[in-house]
Amino acid sequence: MLPMKAPAATDYDWTGFYVGGHVGLATGNSGWTLAPLGGGAPVAGSFGLYQSPNAFKESGSWFEGVQGGYIWMLRNRVVLGIEADGSFPTFPDPVTGTTIGGVSNFNSPTFGAGSFGENVLASGTFRGRIGYAPGHWLFYATGGLAWTYNQQTLTQNVTGNSEDRFLYRFGWATGVGIETAIASHWTVRGEYLWTDFPTVSEAFPLFGQRVNSGFSVNQFRLGLDYRFDDPSVPPAVAPSRFTENADIFAVHGQATFVEQGYPAFHSPYQGTNSLNGAAQAKETFDTTLSVGVKLWQGAEFWANPEIDQGHGLNETHGVAGFPSAEAYKIGSSTPYARLQRAFLRQTINLGGDTEKVDDDFTQFKGTRSTDRLVLTAGRFGINDVFDTNRYGNNPKSDFLNWSLVNAGTFDYAGDGWGYAYGAAAEWYTGQWTFRGGLFDLSRTPAGGVSPLGGTNDPTFQQFQILGEVERRYDLWGQPGKVKLTGFLSRGAAGNFADAVALAQITGMPADINAVRSYNSRPGVSLNIEQQVMENLGVFLRAGWADGDIEPWDFTDIDRTVSGGVSISGKSWGRPDDTIGLAGVVNGISSAHVAFLNAGGLGILVGDGQLTNYGLEKIFEAYYSYALNASTKLTFDYQFVANPGYNADRGPANVFAARAHWQF
Repeated sequence: MLPMKAPAATDYDWTGFYVGGHVGLATGNSGWTLAPLGGGAPVAGSFGLYQSPNAFKESGSWFEGVQGGYIWMLRNRVVLGIEADGSFPTFPDPVTGTTIGGVSNFNSPTFGAGSFGENVLASGTFRGRIGYAPGHWLFYATGGLAWTYNQQTLTQNVTGNSEDRFLYRFGWATGVGIETAIASHWTVRGEYLWTDFPTVSEAFPLFGQRVNSGFSVNQFRLGLDYRFDDPSVPPAVAPSRFTENADIFAVHGQATFVEQGYPAFHSPYQGTNSLNGAAQAKETFDTTLSVGVKLWQGAEFWANPEIDQGHGLNETHGVAGFPSAEAYKIGSSTPYARLQRAFLRQTINLGGDTEKVDDDFTQFKGTRSTDRLVLTAGRFGINDVFDTNRYGNNPKSDFLNWSLVNAGTFDYAGDGWGYAYGAAAEWYTGQWTFRGGLFDLSRTPAGGVSPLGGTNDPTFQQFQILGEVERRYDLWGQPGKVKLTGFLSRGAAGNFADAVALAQITGMPADINAVRSYNSRPGVSLNIEQQVMENLGVFLRAGWADGDIEPWDFTDIDRTVSGGVSISGKSWGRPDDTIGLAGVVNGISSAHVAFLNAGGLGILVGDGQLTNYGLEKIFEAYYSYALNASTKLTFDYQFVANPGYNADRGPANVFAARAHWQF
């Protein structure tokens, strides 16, 4: 039998369902008229809807979204289709304004004694597509309905008081695009859309005004689609001229939902950063796309656009070892866009044995030498490289507690979501690995009242140096690792004793913001993981950090010891299930106690006083049930004694349910 002949480009069949994601940039214009409700002369104006993207704040007029649809290709290669999509803006800039569906009210005009702004919280379209596909390329026009969910705000200039209205707008969209195949099942597109929304009218009775406004938006999008091709088609005729080189391109994705809450607990008093004594429940959701491209020998580039939504318990305050590492320091009830990772990794093989590498969320399948040099630069999580642990490192699949995912004292650099710009080097030689890194801290520490504490410092004047030594070994025939990790943070940070002394003079609560000066804060931690048998592993962490200087980006812990066990379900016939049991004890220095007792606010804790200090003691247990290879459901329980180091409050019993899907 002769081998099958590869199809010509004109054999490409575009027919089928598809789903995907997109990122984009938007500009636009808003026209408005304000008319007093009691009568009087109206005021009219307009403003541009654009804010320059800022990579260190993750703000600006860009957005992310998802789309899905169906395409029919006729015999003459005319293409017809339908598509629905939804888009979400970046998180509101806490310093310079807010963002809307890629556009911004930063330049909101004034009217007399106030100002008007409008923010898009979410938007979407339902469109038809028509085009022509001469082969692997598709040229198309598109048009249909558009919607947007907006927040309108009137603000009084003198008092700063504001009045909000939330409304849906409906309009229409039209545009053009080009799409092409890049790998089996995968296509990439560039698209321009113009959306227009007619004028709507909203009354603001507190201000005695009625606002009539409309706006239009220009969107420039880059999209990636997965096509559900006919499974009967042999791989040799997969719809891509790049099929032979498909291993240079990788796509993974994940979605995680966590519902967490607790019943009421003993709470004779509480402060600004306390875990509320009343019962409450909160949810978080995130979905991430991980796209990797091989650039040259040993070089990979990875990007992780993500859409997040939700709030942590008490807005992620009240416990230093916070119960959910899926909850960020900043929350939102509406989804918003982030680019969590964008980095280049270069692997240089230095010899030794050859080992296989499985594909993972930010890793290509392949081989590498046991002795190697790995260089990583860009934006990523420091805990992607440092203080990793096989049994306690990922809140999407194992323990949820912050101080079990990493050493509680490991005050690693990161914005409000835990990511930073920098570079790391790893040298693997024999049974040893040596790591070093340099990263930018946030523009200010996150404690106190610090709106810049969640944004990376673009000047690198606030920075962190890291080092780690790892030793791999076998103990009674079972593999294990021990790591020693150290960090040194340099920047403008407050001294607890100075804040307490100032409070005694002023008679006001201790204010860490008022005493910040250029300081150093060091810390060190020990990390051990040990497989006991094939289905059982244990881990241990212990750490210390300077308790005189405020922590910078992670949480309020100066001393920590934690340990736990992970049990695979293989022994009871469910190899993908996992049971986890762990405990952690967190503490702070006497200067840190005095600061909190003087009414100071930390990153996560601050009850207004701390007259009865106690070690924060946490126990966590979870069962992860695998529905299939890609989907897991988890039930999690945590017992928290002395939340926020306060023996007068608690204990809290925290329950959670987690659903995680990944491909």
